Amino acid sequence: MTGEAVGAVAAAGAVSAAIVGGSGYVGGELLRLLTGHPGVVVRAITSASQPGIFAYNAHPNLRGVTDLKFTSPETLEPVDVLFLAQRHGDSAKQIERWAGLATRIIDTSADFRLRDAAEWEKWYEEKHPAPEWLGKFVYGLPEFHREELKNTKYASGVGCNATVTNLALSPLVGRRSDGQTVRRIDRVVADLKVGSSEGGSIASASSHHPERSGAVRSFMPTGHRHQSEIRQELGTDFELTFSVTSVELVRGALVTAHCFLKEPVSERELWQLFRKTYAHEPFVRLVSARTGIHRYPEPKLLAGTNWCDVGFATDADDPRHVVVIAAIDNLMKGAAGSAVQCMNLMCGFDERLGLTFPGLHPA
Repeated sequence: MTGEAVGAVAAAGAVSAAIVGGSGYVGGELLRLLTGHPGVVVRAITSASQPGIFAYNAHPNLRGVTDLKFTSPETLEPVDVLFLAQRHGDSAKQIERWAGLATRIIDTSADFRLRDAAEWEKWYEEKHPAPEWLGKFVYGLPEFHREELKNTKYASGVGCNATVTNLALSPLVGRRSDGQTVRRIDRVVADLKVGSSEGGSIASASSHHPERSGAVRSFMPTGHRHQSEIRQELGTDFELTFSVTSVELVRGALVTAHCFLKEPVSERELWQLFRKTYAHEPFVRLVSARTGIHRYPEPKLLAGTNWCDVGFATDADDPRHVVVIAAIDNLMKGAAGSAVQCMNLMCGFDERLGLTFPGLHPA
């Protein structure tokens, strides 16, 4: 965005925003993004456990960037946009109260990701606290629901593992603007490698340094909840095997998806398909290098960014077998970044505003 365009946004009047549940990793990323957003003024960031403490004590990278202190959620005053960065289940329990405090709500938890209450109960093993609200939230993945997000007051969070897998598979599923799909795949075996920040900021036995360091630990070889979002967004008429492995990363999710096609497709046709799907997407990049060490998507290069990098490899011995590889920063494109991207669409901003950090190399 040009300096003139940024100035025009600021001159038009910034929207007020608040973050509920701001002491966690996603809350910290939201604060980092919003304090650098020319169209937003952050009025409050809440923490039930740390009221009165400077936010930079929990998020030391923001020292000198903001002097906001955490406040109690009970003292929250009305704002234009409310970000909910709470634990799963907490947002839905108070959604009526939150709706009374903000014109627009973006929830980063799993509470409103699924449209069907029975499906939510199946995957989260409890009754949904506010099933009547499920239909009011638009699934917060702009690449799939851009026009709906422009016209909604409520956007849901996105599962990080679901996000990277949905974006990897979308060209082969053939999503169309009318909501219909053309299937090119019969079966997918998706293996995900994920960083420790997926577990959140509260320490656990599995995140204890001696247990996590050097680990390549199978976390969910079957039954991961994010499958429900993939099924919701891409349909159910192909076989999906989905496994998740914890590796020694802090940020990042990498999916290696073995896709078995209905009919053989040439490498040239695949590139045409992927380019057509993502030609106009501001935060999806196709990785096509034939030499060097970065020929395929690499999460390390995406730390702090809202990009999803996508690439693929064909199998010379089996023309029906294509391996699609995609990478994101789970805290960004898989959470806070997509949330701010949704806000931009909901508020009429340039979709890229506040999200153009290109990452670091080396890092």
